[in-house]
Amino acid sequence: MRRKKENFITKLSNAAITLLLAAGMLLWVQGYTNASGLKFAQISDAHFLKDGANTTFKMTAESPRLLDDAIEQVNAVPNIDFVVFTGDLIDKPFEKELHAVLPHLEKLNAPWYFGFGNHDICVGGYLTKKLYFEILREINPDFTFEKPYYSFVPKEGYKVIVLDSIIDDKLTSNGYIYPEQLKWLDEELKNSQKDIVLIFMHVPLVEPFPSPGHKMKNELEVRSVIEKYKNPIGVFSGHYHGAKITQMNNVLYVSTPSLVSYPNAFRIVNVTKKRNKVIFDIEYKETRLSNVQKLAKLMVFSSSVYSGEEKDQNGTFVIKR
Repeated sequence: MRRKKENFITKLSNAAITLLLAAGMLLWVQGYTNASGLKFAQISDAHFLKDGANTTFKMTAESPRLLDDAIEQVNAVPNIDFVVFTGDLIDKPFEKELHAVLPHLEKLNAPWYFGFGNHDICVGGYLTKKLYFEILREINPDFTFEKPYYSFVPKEGYKVIVLDSIIDDKLTSNGYIYPEQLKWLDEELKNSQKDIVLIFMHVPLVEPFPSPGHKMKNELEVRSVIEKYKNPIGVFSGHYHGAKITQMNNVLYVSTPSLVSYPNAFRIVNVTKKRNKVIFDIEYKETRLSNVQKLAKLMVFSSSVYSGEEKDQNGTFVIKR
């Protein structure tokens, strides 16, 4: 009887130990997954104008409301690591417009970053790239950068690179990456070959649709620098106001539509790092201001050009490591 009791106690103890080990392993796996994942929002072409009027293409009169709605949606998503505005944050390059948009951005719960669009500055204008960054640094504790292109590490195993694709010396909607910046990009990528690299810029390297007056002048040169590296790389842009996702081997090119024109959308991206692959889960988030969106749809020539196909909106993309 005593031996049976001892055997029972031993089995009970072993079962308890097994359960504790299993629970510990599960917590470790969950902790590893959470630690190795990254979630961010990309908002592009907000074209904020404090007292704007709707045009045949942009709902600038509604731009403050559209921006607030996007920010509220981002704040409702759990565990957002950061937000990037990929250019044309303001519609007119005036200091008063930049100061007017900042109280809206300060509502974000997550750190936020910015890359220049062609509407953000004016050649020979008062609001220079230098002054623009000085103003952002004053109100954003996470924004400590002085050059219009920069990088940071949001989490171990990741590198974020923000490029300046805006031409400095003439008024144009075309983009260009100058040689000095291209050399810097190459060096950043060279030093980040063990990381998942996320590149943000205004002008896309893969056009969502043909537009000679908007394209990157040296896109093949820039792509050749990026594509020679074999670690997982995501390139996120705006400018065309259209949705497009193109995967080329280990590089994912993502064009995000505009917040101010149809389809009035932005993206939430969840990156998950596995042992032998990286998974990009891309979610397409439209404004909840349905009446504004309906009117915006009536004001574009072909709504499907800008909204893209379903595969350009939501999708899961796998890159081998």
